[in-house]
Amino acid sequence: MLSKAAEDYLKAIYVLHRRDGGPVSTSAIATYLDVKPPTVTSMAEKLEDRGLVDREKYKGVTLTTEGEAVALAVIRHHRLLEAYLTEHLEYDWSEVHAEADVLEHHISDRFAERIAELLGDPTVDPHGDPIPSASLDPLERPTDTRLDEYHEGDTVVVQRVSDRNEEELRYLSDAGIRPDTRLDVVEVAPFGMVTVRPESRENTVSLPDNVACKVHVEPVERREAA
Repeated sequence: MLSKAAEDYLKAIYVLHRRDGGPVSTSAIATYLDVKPPTVTSMAEKLEDRGLVDREKYKGVTLTTEGEAVALAVIRHHRLLEAYLTEHLEYDWSEVHAEADVLEHHISDRFAERIAELLGDPTVDPHGDPIPSASLDPLERPTDTRLDEYHEGDTVVVQRVSDRNEEELRYLSDAGIRPDTRLDVVEVAPFGMVTVRPESRENTVSLPDNVACKVHVEPVERREAA
């Protein structure tokens, strides 16, 4: 049995590798988990001893096949729990990340499959992130880009939204910005503000850069072509 902390590290390494590619640095893991770099180094040594990661000096760590399977199982549990909490227990999407972080370590694969069956085997969680399959196939690298990378006049569709900040999620929800929402980019201010008009809304909403960068989108042309 792995500790909760060990599972958290494996999950973090998987998420960071999928986002950035290549070996994952100690500093990146430390920032993601909000811990000190020496703590990361200590855990990486333990995970290497268990055969769950490979370490490359001055470059970072990568998951072994076994380590990747553990990470995918934890991520599957987490995202299924998020979907269950929102659909059946009336949680707001801003609340479910913290709850799932606790529960993901304490449910069995059998329990996770029961949740998946109840929900109709969903492929994404409430924030638009993909749910790993029961066979734990590796997730593809995301093809979407951040909202703050677009320009005035562009039309995009929200793919996913970072689930790590409750206040930002409540702000986006109030503004009508969720996965699958179509957005017209109205203005990109030089001082760090993106103004968009969500579909079916007359009013625009302005997002500071630190929020806009958490909204991942695709051009509407790419979505329609798919």
